[in-house]
Amino acid sequence: MNDMTRTGFKVRQPGLMTLIQDAGRFGQHHLGLTTGGPLDPDAFYWANRLCGNDTGSTCLEVSFGGLVLEAQVATRIAVTGANMPLKLNGREQECWRSHAVQPGDLVELGYATQGCRAYLAVAGGFQIPQQFGSTATVVREGIGGLHGSKLGPEDFLPCEASTTSDLWVLPEAERPEYGREVRLRVIPGYQQDHFDAVQQALFYSSEYTTTERSDRMGYRLEGQVVKADIEGILSEGICLGAIQVPADGQPIILLNDRQTIGGYPKLGSVFSPDLARLAQLTQGARVWFEKTGIDEAHNQLWLSRLRRERIQLLPA
Repeated sequence: MNDMTRTGFKVRQPGLMTLIQDAGRFGQHHLGLTTGGPLDPDAFYWANRLCGNDTGSTCLEVSFGGLVLEAQVATRIAVTGANMPLKLNGREQECWRSHAVQPGDLVELGYATQGCRAYLAVAGGFQIPQQFGSTATVVREGIGGLHGSKLGPEDFLPCEASTTSDLWVLPEAERPEYGREVRLRVIPGYQQDHFDAVQQALFYSSEYTTTERSDRMGYRLEGQVVKADIEGILSEGICLGAIQVPADGQPIILLNDRQTIGGYPKLGSVFSPDLARLAQLTQGARVWFEKTGIDEAHNQLWLSRLRRERIQLLPA
């Protein structure tokens, strides 16, 4: 079936780094496949909800901007996340709300001015075949999306026509602000004892900055050196948000496209809701850490999810 007999969007300009993502690829670590999925799950959630989708539906994660799509279907879209200027047929539009589009319309995302990752959802989600139970693109593994890589010019993104004209907006008070600094809560792990009291005190009292060596695998930080009393461990499974400390003493916070196993000692793991704020930072942003207990983290996680589910969208 060619593009002329399908409905969807033609990619006219793919942007710097645009990836097809759903909620992630779970249960495949035994095959060496990582999770993938959106780096900012909150923005991803709202993009889908504004389109009336299941909250794990397939969207586009647009890093840094520059995406141009041509609609070949009547549907609804929503853009959330980083402040990227949105235009429909050359006219500026508001993000954090849904918009109707018609065949022939041009959807343009400019370059981010705050934050660095936006999410573009379409009503019903993009209809992409799953690989290993997910459409999430992991470029390092060459799986997911259309061809295991970022979008390219003239790619085609299939989707169905929208069956409703309802448009929604997220109240401004509920929209996140993306800055240039973040304080991350850390749940200590069992390997923290390999860092003595002085090293831990240095870590939690110091300021770090994000470096150019940051991507979907992890954010490499620069700042106060911290040292463990061991150089490595037997390779073991790595969780989302794990804070690895390699031999140079500069922390690495592992994200969605992390390797499934690793052998560097770890201070703990960043509280998962804070990772969305980290993933919106660009090079040179400031980062601090503070300890939190696992029970407190568990309570805060469920409270934040409950609060999010209770937020009411407004008619646009």
